[in-house]
Amino acid sequence: MRVVIADDAVLLREGLVRLLEENGHTVLAAVGDGPALVSAITEHLPEVSIVDVRMPPSHTDEGLRAAVEARSLVPGTPILVLSQYVEVSYADDLLADRAGAIGYLLKDRVSEIAEFLDALERVAGGGTVLDPEVVSQLLVRRHRDDPLRNLTPREREVLSLMAEGRSNNAIARRMVVTDGAVEKHVRNIFTKLSLYQDDEQHRRVRAVLAYLQS
Repeated sequence: MRVVIADDAVLLREGLVRLLEENGHTVLAAVGDGPALVSAITEHLPEVSIVDVRMPPSHTDEGLRAAVEARSLVPGTPILVLSQYVEVSYADDLLADRAGAIGYLLKDRVSEIAEFLDALERVAGGGTVLDPEVVSQLLVRRHRDDPLRNLTPREREVLSLMAEGRSNNAIARRMVVTDGAVEKHVRNIFTKLSLYQDDEQHRRVRAVLAYLQS
C-alpha cells in the first residue's frame, strides 16, 4: 500500500515508517502537523493515511480536523486515526459522512502488529474499523442519549405504529386493544419524551421524529 503518516511524535512516526516498509508498504510522506497532512494527501493521493488525533499547535484535535478537511478535498480518502485515549466525539466526526474507509484505533493497538496491519488494509479497502473500546463507549453513549430509553416495549410498539402514520383508532385495531388504552400509551409517550405542548398533533410529529432519529 502507498501510505501517508501524520504524527508529531518523532519516535512513533519513524517507528511506523519502519514497520510499514518492513512489511512491503511504501511511505509517501511522514509529517508532523495538520496542514502538512492535508498537503500530502492532496498531492500523493495515498491508498491510506495514518493520522494522530492530537498534533501542533494546541495538541487537541488538529489531526482529526485535518483528516476531515482532507476527506472533503479528496472524498473517501482512507484514514486510520490513532488516539491515546477514547474520544467518542472524534469517532462521530469521522463517521459523519458515512463514506466508509475510516478507522479509529487506540495507539496501544499498534504494538499488536498483525492486527494493526490488518486494520490498515481493511480501511484501505473501504472498510470501517473501530477500536473495541471506542465501540463500547459509543454504545454506552447511544443508550444514555436515546430519548426512547424510558419507553416500555408496549409504548415503543405504539410509537412505531404512529411512525407509520396510523391514527389512535387504527393502532387500537392493530394491537387489538381499546382506543382508551392507546390514548393512555400516547400520553405516556408524550410525557416521557417531555413533549408538553398543547397542540397534540405537533407533539405527535415530534414524537415520531424522535423515534426516527433514535
